[in-house]
Amino acid sequence: MTKNIDTSALHADTQLTLAGRRPEWTGIENHPSAVVTPAVWRASTHLYPDMAALRAGHGYNEDGRFYYGRRGAPTQWSLAEALTQIEPGAAGTVLYPSGLAAISGVLLAVLKPGDVLLMTDNAYEPSRTLGNGILKTIGVETRWFDPTDLAGFEAAICERTAAVLLESPGSLTIDVQDVPAIAAICRDRGIISIIDNTWASPLGFAPLPHGVDITLMALTKHAGGHSDVMMGSASAGPEWYDRLRRHAQQMGTVVSPDDAALVLRGLRTLSIRLERETASALTIAQWLQGRPEVAKVLCPMLPGAPGHDLWQRDFTGGCGLFSFVLRGGSGAARDALIDALALFGIGYSWGGFESLATPLDPARVRTASVWPLAGMKAEDRFGVRLSIGLEDPHDLIADLEQALGVWAGGA
Repeated sequence: MTKNIDTSALHADTQLTLAGRRPEWTGIENHPSAVVTPAVWRASTHLYPDMAALRAGHGYNEDGRFYYGRRGAPTQWSLAEALTQIEPGAAGTVLYPSGLAAISGVLLAVLKPGDVLLMTDNAYEPSRTLGNGILKTIGVETRWFDPTDLAGFEAAICERTAAVLLESPGSLTIDVQDVPAIAAICRDRGIISIIDNTWASPLGFAPLPHGVDITLMALTKHAGGHSDVMMGSASAGPEWYDRLRRHAQQMGTVVSPDDAALVLRGLRTLSIRLERETASALTIAQWLQGRPEVAKVLCPMLPGAPGHDLWQRDFTGGCGLFSFVLRGGSGAARDALIDALALFGIGYSWGGFESLATPLDPARVRTASVWPLAGMKAEDRFGVRLSIGLEDPHDLIADLEQALGVWAGGA
């Protein structure tokens, strides 16, 4: 690519190919098309030609202008710009060294002592720990609400409510929230709405046009895609982007250029990987629906599954993360099932090229909602969360089938 191109009117696949590839970041003098991908710029110190240039440097603060290594260089700028370009409505993106760092960085930037944060009850467990930990120590009160109870959410708002943290779908029970309705309530009440949009990414759900103020992603997951890097991001419109950027700079937040290069590499294939993982996940989820050992499949992409109507209304894509609940049995039998899997790794995270399985035990991290879900039997409480990777889905089904046989024998 030899020119700066406005990518806003292009389709997502094309945007992912072009985004963040400014000629001044990919070329060298007199050769604007020297390389395809920005090089890895490792530098703590940016040199100025003279004192006049050094003093002038204090007058600007934007990506693309050298200042000091903590504000990044072309590798980090390219990634931030690429994420902004695929995030409709975003004025800019701030990078953080992990997904949790993005969540904590944003919350610390928008909350002050005495504020109340409403957090969805299906939130990522470290988000809950943050609410009970650092936020509590600085005088911010965190309250939880049922992710699928819109009336209950509105009733939970008080005069001190300053922000709401959403996660839709949730990364354990994959609950889908009515994000546009919640965002509209927040806007009417002057409350900041924040969403962890890691599950869908902006390719599957665009939060800002749906009324959300700030959207977060754990780039560790889908964007990186290879389980070899940790990073997070926050994108927002002009009202909040500048505040997030200033706060991150005051906290000394910076990501490694080497890590930024890995995420930027993964981002180029994000669309095709999500397409493959989603198709495989649907095939496997549909198969699990027909198994007598399975009481419930928690996958909103499936017709009739919890949250499907909202997913169909608001989303344009999915991913490979979903859960299923076993019919009766015991925790030990469920653990034996996971141990019997040969093609699924046992480990945290998701969104990589490899499939993973972890136990699903949401009751211990629920405050405002119950588990098992409404309509499920009390004995159907042991589940498994699957992250479907790029393996052939039929091989994964065969692996699940033999593992279900182990579970059936020990149930």
